Amino acid sequence: MSMSFAFVFPGQGSQAPGMGRDLADAFPIARETFQEVDDALGQHLSKLMFEGPAEELTLTSNAQPALMAVSVAVTRVLEREGGFRLAEKVALVAGHSLGEYSALTAAGSLELATAARLLRLRGDAMQKATPAGVGAMAALLGAEAELAQEICAESAENPEGKREVVELANDNGGGQAVISGHKAAVERAVEVAKAKGVKRAMILPVSAPFHCSLMAPAADAMAEALDRATLVAPNPPLVANVTAAKATDPAAIKDLLVKQVTGTVRWRECVAAMVAMGCTRFVEAGAGKVLTGLMKRNAPEASAMAVGNPADIEAFLKSL
Repeated sequence: MSMSFAFVFPGQGSQAPGMGRDLADAFPIARETFQEVDDALGQHLSKLMFEGPAEELTLTSNAQPALMAVSVAVTRVLEREGGFRLAEKVALVAGHSLGEYSALTAAGSLELATAARLLRLRGDAMQKATPAGVGAMAALLGAEAELAQEICAESAENPEGKREVVELANDNGGGQAVISGHKAAVERAVEVAKAKGVKRAMILPVSAPFHCSLMAPAADAMAEALDRATLVAPNPPLVANVTAAKATDPAAIKDLLVKQVTGTVRWRECVAAMVAMGCTRFVEAGAGKVLTGLMKRNAPEASAMAVGNPADIEAFLKSL
């Protein structure tokens, strides 16, 4: 048995109507997982996941627990049906933004119901942190983190000489950076990026400016909620978004989850850290294939596989 596996868990943007439905049809444990999340939230979230509408599923407070539910359903099916125990066979887990909660739940650190409620709160708090239309996010394609930070620094000041927020939200690697902040500052940054020859710079269709200092009210709300929540040491250990380092201490993890709301998702460095710790096989558990796509650019020498439906699960278990 090799300890070279890392499991990674997707973040917002990977949701789509129909998500999890084939898992629920095929596996009782997946149905139980979705029912548990529905019960925890007092909402028929699984119906929204299976049928849409997309606009409603995309709302931050729905998308976050929904994505976590599918990720956890996948890992539970692997454990229950495939006898693949994460605690025994996986060296590390990591998640992209909200995916960190999926990772912690899969690693036994958080109870599923607790994770669902925390993510509902996180989604609501992030939505409420800034009034609609105040913030924005943009993707800079063909810009490494350093250039993105330079662009942010040059775009922070408005024409009246007042500083506005524009910060590096995600360092996804492979020349993909995401910036976040005040709408006008982000728009200026897009123009600066184009002037600097960045391949593509575009405003993203998101409802709030995630992972920047404008999210401070949401971080405060999460600090309070996490303070009351029970976490145990994850097994396998977590590689945290904001430090790109291994974390197992529950108190430290709570602190990292709070910092993560306003901090940069250092995904490129997280992947590099996992590779440096000996991970050669990456499994993206959950909806979509975003992280698997990034893997090819961040760690071309490692193998990456997205496992999100019954056929993927079968293929993965056969590959062992």
